[in-house]
Amino acid sequence: MWQRIPGAEYGRVTEIIAGLSMSPLEFLAVPAAVALVVARWLPPAARPRVTTAAGAVLVLSAIVLSVVGIRWQMLPVLAGAAFASPFALAPLLRRRTGRPAWRARWWLALPGSVACVGLIATGPVAAWAFPVPVFPEPSGDFAVGTRVAQWTDPRRPETFTADPDDRRTVVVQLWYPAQKSPAGAQRARYLGRTEHEARTVSDALAHGVGLPGFLVDGVPRARTHAVVDAPVDSKGGRFPVVLFSPGSGGVRTQNTAWAEELASHGYVVAALDHPYDSAAVVLADGRTINTETASTGDPDQDDELAAGWTAVRAADLGFVLTQLDSLDRGEIAGPLNGRLDTGRVAVAGHSMGGAAALQAARQDRRFDAVIDLDGYPHGPTSPSLGQPTLALTQAITPGTDPRYIPRLTEVLESSAATSYRLTIPGAAHLTFMDGPLYLPPVPSIVGSLGRTESPRVVAAATLAFLDAILQGKPGDLAGVLPAYGDLSVYHPDNS
Repeated sequence: MWQRIPGAEYGRVTEIIAGLSMSPLEFLAVPAAVALVVARWLPPAARPRVTTAAGAVLVLSAIVLSVVGIRWQMLPVLAGAAFASPFALAPLLRRRTGRPAWRARWWLALPGSVACVGLIATGPVAAWAFPVPVFPEPSGDFAVGTRVAQWTDPRRPETFTADPDDRRTVVVQLWYPAQKSPAGAQRARYLGRTEHEARTVSDALAHGVGLPGFLVDGVPRARTHAVVDAPVDSKGGRFPVVLFSPGSGGVRTQNTAWAEELASHGYVVAALDHPYDSAAVVLADGRTINTETASTGDPDQDDELAAGWTAVRAADLGFVLTQLDSLDRGEIAGPLNGRLDTGRVAVAGHSMGGAAALQAARQDRRFDAVIDLDGYPHGPTSPSLGQPTLALTQAITPGTDPRYIPRLTEVLESSAATSYRLTIPGAAHLTFMDGPLYLPPVPSIVGSLGRTESPRVVAAATLAFLDAILQGKPGDLAGVLPAYGDLSVYHPDNS
């Protein structure tokens, strides 16, 4: 199902043709295939030259794509060209042998030509619907580095297994402000440290939503803007920290565009894989842990299960903050020693990760701010939140859970700090992660903001909140946030 893609070779040929989500070779193959089909309808003098040129381009493209990996979207293009080839080449071969050229009657050839062109056209459409994601260029002053750590909590048993000696382990990916890397430096692979990990995670994510893995085969091919283990920014100073928990079945990399944007503006983002909850977690020893959380279909039972899973995630977030504090103090060796300002920390999450962020903030006052990216608040609502909270929500539709906004409003109204709910027009649940970059642009799935605007709006609203709360930058959030959506402000005295 999966083709082997040498990273550097694919990186050199995946400069995306604007708006088409195709590499240059893929882009060339499409008009060449069409030219092979329409050659039959050209004037006799032009047919041989067009057929020869189109055939040469197709053969060259097919050979090179076979080496770097042919995406499934190109199969209709090659199939359409293959069906047309005998009819395009036969007249040339007969003429070379001195035999009279034979051509089918136009009324027989026309339906075949239309069918071939239609088949070829499905390739660019499929590439547009399921592209290799292209990550937006971070807009901040810093380059972005990334590294992955794996930490085990010796004090916490693993509740998902029966082994009494098993201890809770989490995998954490850090994005941080870095020095500018040399031109041509290898950018980090999306979804995993290696090709194998990226393909494993991609397959697990597709399986989790009931899609065949080949539909999203472009996702593990993507490269992000961060450079693995890039040197930390040399200007000195310490960076505020943002911890992130993904959605149910989500993975640490699911908000890479958001994390890179924050890191480019001077934040360190630490995103977690939650083993047995995330779709697939590849550990340092090579083991893969797949999700064991699943809906039962019974709302009451699912709420109870979700509250338990949220509690595990909240404990993971608190543990990782402790590890980051140790990393800053040098108790854990690493390039970020002395560069993490663990006195300025926000906790964030998408979907169930947002619920986990709310719970973590209730339990751990080391968190100074909370960001809930369209997450239903599972679990207890007491004690009240004491930290400023920003809840970004999708546009409310008849299909939205009617309990969602009342429950979220209850949480925000009872907070001891001023909190904000920002409803982004045109957003859907997956708008708040990387989904718009590689899923079909169907409004009910990824919203209607578009592939470029979705990550921009979510990151810009997040940065406005973080800059005000963690960095004390001047400005009235109640005046700034409405630029991104419909704002509700909840003051501590709302009741």
